[in-house]
Amino acid sequence: MRSVLGKALGNSLYQGRPRGLTGYVFQNSVKTRHKDTRLRLERATVFISFTTLNTFSNMTISEQSKYKEAGVDIDKGNTFVHNIKDIVASTHQRGVLNAIGGFSSFFAIDTAKYKKPVLVSSTDGVGTKLAIANLCNKHDTIGIDLVAMCVNDIIVGGATPLCFLDYFSSGKLEIETATEVVKGIAEGCRQAKCSLVGGETAEMPGLYKAGDYDLAGFTVGIADRDSIIDGSEIKVGNTIIGLASSGLHSNGFSLVRKICFDDHKLTVDMHIDELGRTLGEELLTPTRIYVQSVLNVLRHYRINGMVHNTGGGFIDNTPRVLPKGCKAVIDRSSWPLPPIFDFLQKRGNITRDEMYRTFNMGIGLMVIVDEAKAKDIAQQFGALGEHPYIIGKITALKDEHEAPVELLN
Repeated sequence: MRSVLGKALGNSLYQGRPRGLTGYVFQNSVKTRHKDTRLRLERATVFISFTTLNTFSNMTISEQSKYKEAGVDIDKGNTFVHNIKDIVASTHQRGVLNAIGGFSSFFAIDTAKYKKPVLVSSTDGVGTKLAIANLCNKHDTIGIDLVAMCVNDIIVGGATPLCFLDYFSSGKLEIETATEVVKGIAEGCRQAKCSLVGGETAEMPGLYKAGDYDLAGFTVGIADRDSIIDGSEIKVGNTIIGLASSGLHSNGFSLVRKICFDDHKLTVDMHIDELGRTLGEELLTPTRIYVQSVLNVLRHYRINGMVHNTGGGFIDNTPRVLPKGCKAVIDRSSWPLPPIFDFLQKRGNITRDEMYRTFNMGIGLMVIVDEAKAKDIAQQFGALGEHPYIIGKITALKDEHEAPVELLN
């Protein structure tokens, strides 16, 4: 499989458009694949993700020059795609039907594996963690965060990520920066075993300050209808297993930046003794991707519910999966608190309650299981490289006015 740069005119992967630069997609017909793939596809459903494209096939050289004067450089966009073609191709898993020239990307679903296939989708960004990447002038990990925020959302439903698309926008495309960002996206996709199948790169002069850019990610996964995890199986007596986060992940950075840079005038290159590294290194630590660990556990055990612990923390995220009449009781002393959270709480003079409603506080994913299997499941997560902790249990709500989450100690 390969993905290569199309020209801005006519048949292309990346094609110019009035508001910006490019969109890249991959498609192919069955006849271009080898024999065993053709046989697989005879029983496959094809999922199509659309990317709006627009060509400038009637543009003259003079008109393109005027467009460049207005701030949009199609040739630079072409160079960017040339730089990332092999990076993108390195993420492709079985099911991608890719070639140049299409208006959308195609992904074949193996209907022999999924008897009642359900597509599961999510979209997200990385918030103002982008500002930290700019301050550090390090852009090769922020894409991991982008993938993580999307695929972690769909794994809580028991879905296997299939494909990923990204949106990168800036006032002026800086090829080196954009290429580094895509390297991170590709690494995140490889960790999740999810194929990067397309994207949009928009150059929008006048909307961004010099050097600024924004990111959005989109993922589609698949689950068998009978295997969807929606929290409905959670019951009183269940155990909550917490999987350690890698740090702040991608939430709360507006508050982080206010504390560190506005209030205390710190810089990203300052070594912080209690963190054991520079502030920038700590803040840019990529979000952990839990997909493959969870899928591995699901091959052996039933999981009743999961919580991706993002913005809103324990207080707002946990109730999203709890059935009526259930309450989560979480013991805050049951896992080690990473030093970044104590660092922020003290310097920001933040109440403990607000900390647990803003940050993940060291737990990135909560897994709710039958009590009898909890130790075995935690042990398997540990063998897979996670750091699991038994952090709580499910109890019965006394009345409808009681808070659905109780934090102890």
